[in-house]
Amino acid sequence: MADYTQFLADEAASLAFAQKLASVLKPSLTVYLAGDLGAGKTTLTRGLLRAWGFAGTVKSPTYTIVESYELDGFKVEHFDLYRFQSPEEWLDAGLDELFDDNTIALIEWPQMAAGFVPAADVTVALSVQDAGRLCTIIPHTELAQKMLSPCL
Repeated sequence: MADYTQFLADEAASLAFAQKLASVLKPSLTVYLAGDLGAGKTTLTRGLLRAWGFAGTVKSPTYTIVESYELDGFKVEHFDLYRFQSPEEWLDAGLDELFDDNTIALIEWPQMAAGFVPAADVTVALSVQDAGRLCTIIPHTELAQKMLSPCL
């Protein structure tokens, strides 16, 4: 499965790319959002949610661990595991109960719950490059490859 990389010059480019990505992502997918602090993971999430019709505030779940969004016909669970001290916190918090076939899971810092967090269908890796961001999409499953191919 081939990776896809695109330079996103500014926030507007990130939001436009998120809209394109949102058009192909479907429920039952687990998406890892990789990147350092400030790489643009929440901006990308906000762009995805706007494209899916969510008009409210989109905030990073750094302190709440998860932000849930009920959308038209599916839900999005946006996790931020940065503050986890041990992987077992995933189970202790009951986060595995938030997954079903009607959910798109967006998970920041999945390595903090290694061994407990669901495997990724796709990873979106963001890194700061000059004034913009470098975005690499890495499909891990055939399902993800099929979904992403029209958009990439």
